[in-house]
Amino acid sequence: MADGDYFAEAARAVGCPHAPVPGLGLGPPLGWKERLKAGLANSGSTLWFLAGLGLLYALRVPLRLCDNVTAVTGFLSSLTPKFYVALTGTSSLISGLIFIFEWWYFHKHGTSFIEQVSISHLRPLMGGTESSISEPGSPANSRESETLRHHHLSECKVWRNPLNLFRGAEYRRYTWVTGKEPLTYYDMNLSAQDHQTFFTCETDFLRPSDTVMQKAWRERNPPARIKAAYQALELNNDCATAYVLLAEEEATTIVDAERLFKQALRAGEIIYRRSQQCQHQSPQHEAQLRRDTNVLVYIKRRLAMCARKLGRIREAVKIMRDLMKEFPPLTMLNIHENLLESLLELQAYADVQAVLAKYDDISLPKSAAICYTAALLKTRTVSDKFSPETAFRKGLSTAEINAVEAIHRAVEFNPHVPKYLLEMKSLILPPEHILKRGDSEAIAYAFFHLQHWKRIEGALNLLQCTWEGTFRMIPYPLEKGHLFYPYPSCTETADRELLPTFHHVSVYPKKELPFFIHFTAGLCSSTAMIALLTHQFPEVMGVFAKAAQHTPASSTDCLPLTAFQLFVPYLTTFQLSGTSSGKTSQDGPHPYFLYSKICCPVCWSLCNCCFCVLSPTIIML
Repeated sequence: MADGDYFAEAARAVGCPHAPVPGLGLGPPLGWKERLKAGLANSGSTLWFLAGLGLLYALRVPLRLCDNVTAVTGFLSSLTPKFYVALTGTSSLISGLIFIFEWWYFHKHGTSFIEQVSISHLRPLMGGTESSISEPGSPANSRESETLRHHHLSECKVWRNPLNLFRGAEYRRYTWVTGKEPLTYYDMNLSAQDHQTFFTCETDFLRPSDTVMQKAWRERNPPARIKAAYQALELNNDCATAYVLLAEEEATTIVDAERLFKQALRAGEIIYRRSQQCQHQSPQHEAQLRRDTNVLVYIKRRLAMCARKLGRIREAVKIMRDLMKEFPPLTMLNIHENLLESLLELQAYADVQAVLAKYDDISLPKSAAICYTAALLKTRTVSDKFSPETAFRKGLSTAEINAVEAIHRAVEFNPHVPKYLLEMKSLILPPEHILKRGDSEAIAYAFFHLQHWKRIEGALNLLQCTWEGTFRMIPYPLEKGHLFYPYPSCTETADRELLPTFHHVSVYPKKELPFFIHFTAGLCSSTAMIALLTHQFPEVMGVFAKAAQHTPASSTDCLPLTAFQLFVPYLTTFQLSGTSSGKTSQDGPHPYFLYSKICCPVCWSLCNCCFCVLSPTIIML
């Protein structure tokens, strides 16, 4: 950047007016042709509108516009008040239906249907495309767009839940009891892709059992997958991936799953040792070794989780520590989060702090487990003596300030967690995949760590008193952040795909109702009220209509346009007042003569311009 600034200053010093400024994406100034094209592209809809008005003015005599306007005025004057009651009632019904649909669509998809259709379809037709003076192909713009795109993709990346449950022993039992499906099709499809990535390779055709399992991981029907796993075991009794599939999906208890995983471990170790001996023979053998390594790590990790669920926590901690020492490159599996949860269950807080010191680094991706566990450790030192009254009277101590800052840091990373820890929202079974900083990650964390917060006296009390202060520090979380990047706006859409439909997805920041919901609700209510009052009290409504029409005018003979005249045609008020068509009322002349006295909003005088000729039709529409 310093070199770029130096060259830019040097170019300006020697009198080069077209030197580009680094970092701003501004190139040489465009010529008059380019600027004319850009101006025409921006004003396309305005030019079409003006051309239409000019054509209408040119054809006013052949089309007999004045006679047509007079005929339309006479037709509308002959309508009875019952017509306007039916008209307002119908409009109220239609706007009510639109309001109900907008409300349902907003609560289901989190956006307005009318706004979405307008942006997607109507805006391009009206020429609402953004243009930039700078050249789109400039290197600065390309680098900036690529950086933003990469950051957006990293924000919306879906991660494998390190503490995901067993399908057969836990998820299926939940379905048997409640009749609800805890996993979505999108979540299970992501798991199928993970299984194909971890458990298959290019050399599967060399072993018939691996070929069968490759097809099994692609099956959508669980009974078909289980049947394929048994076929693979018939071909090869040492097929580790077949035991893995049976342990995950067929076993109905954790004990059965552990038994099958132990059989998979024996088979996986044999295959892994064979792959180690042949890894240098060809690239295919190296790929086979990577696949066998993934299988072995997966089996050991699931065995550790079985031991944790069966109460053998120290055994689970030992397996996880050995995995992290033996396979340090596999940090993407987030085994340290399993280790943190097991150490918290043992109340080994010193060991938890040692793990956090290694993984709570600025260069590593954060998670709710890391941020909230760090806050829990700092809260533990002061929570038993914390009192809101004492803190308000004497202020916070240094340890309490550190604990509050840690809570604010954790809440900024994932603001959905406190409501589950404080039991303000009900928990559901966590999905197999999570979105960091989203509602799915909050559910996965609170499902396993709520008991650890409850075990520490006063921890939830301190969290309840301080967590909302984070939002005052970041009033606009989508535009800026404090300790992390601004909160991503894509979490709601991804969480709706990952979480079941019976769960109410937590949204942050809280979305306000779209404009069209307020508009349709107001339109429905106002038209229904007008229709009801006109039907029940036609005389009173006529008096109100005449009073609104006969407002004091200015000192000149020109009658200014009022807001009521712009939206309610005078013909309607004329009929409501009981005056018949073609006659003159005692209170005023025929509406047509009143229209002839309306000022032209262009020149503010009475004239024969196109607008004055068409003003009755424009006001009535």
